[in-house]
Amino acid sequence: MTLDLLQFSPEVAAARAAGTAIVALESTIITHGMPFPQNVEAARAVEAEIRKHGATPATIAVMDGRILIGLTDQQLDALGQAQHVMKISRADIAACIAKGAVGATTVAATMICARLAGIDVFATGGIGGVHRGAETSFDISADLPELGETAVTVIAAGAKAILDLPKTLEYLETKGVPVITFGQDQFPAFWSRDSGLKSPLRMDTAAEIAAAQLMRTKLGLPGGQLVANPIPVADEIPREAINPAIEQALVEAEAQGIAAKEVTPFLLQRIFELTEGRSLVSNIALVLNNARLGAAIAREIVALRA
Repeated sequence: MTLDLLQFSPEVAAARAAGTAIVALESTIITHGMPFPQNVEAARAVEAEIRKHGATPATIAVMDGRILIGLTDQQLDALGQAQHVMKISRADIAACIAKGAVGATTVAATMICARLAGIDVFATGGIGGVHRGAETSFDISADLPELGETAVTVIAAGAKAILDLPKTLEYLETKGVPVITFGQDQFPAFWSRDSGLKSPLRMDTAAEIAAAQLMRTKLGLPGGQLVANPIPVADEIPREAINPAIEQALVEAEAQGIAAKEVTPFLLQRIFELTEGRSLVSNIALVLNNARLGAAIAREIVALRA
């Protein structure tokens, strides 16, 4: 019954039939990240990076009552120009499909759809987490419980630096989510390679990460893995450079009463303005870096299952 809701692009359908590596991609980066045509150009660049490294990209979105697993060129252009797109997570994905609305998937919704489609690996920019002041606002991203429930390995440049990173790591530990930093001991903070926090786990190869995912399946453990992949050195904005912009954006958000799903887009836009566009350049670089690692992990999973 669920397969009736899934529409595979010809490219993804061919990869499924051949049993080759597939990497899921979210679509909010297209609809809520930057304007057209830069959003579509960036999405195509990420897809091309995955193909270049031996896997098939599967950008996920909801259109016309179906979950699209992989977008054709025409669908990607349409999504990039669409208006009033729903930003969907676990709470509203069913309503979006039932209404026949256009929906862009967050981390949580992309994980759900990837799992339905049998895709093991998902590359994104940064996950949501525990927001600063969550002890009074209770503002915790749906991405975190999803990681504790849905068996997909998510590659991100850590959690977004606008969040309360210590509380985010505590929450993930409570949910039993492995947090694996790739190639270093320090947990990264999106634009910055070092958050000042030690990573719970470290792995240095894609093969190790793939083996860990398959071992979780063998043990019957629920949930996925978070792979924190530090932004390349040449593209990072160090903590001391980005933190003043983050703090100013947070103060402005509170003063303007920005809340719920609007918080993250507001903060990212203000940080873009305050850094004179540097944050977006770094953001694109880290997504490409995560796409490369995602392709490597997906290939290793296929090889280990062979």
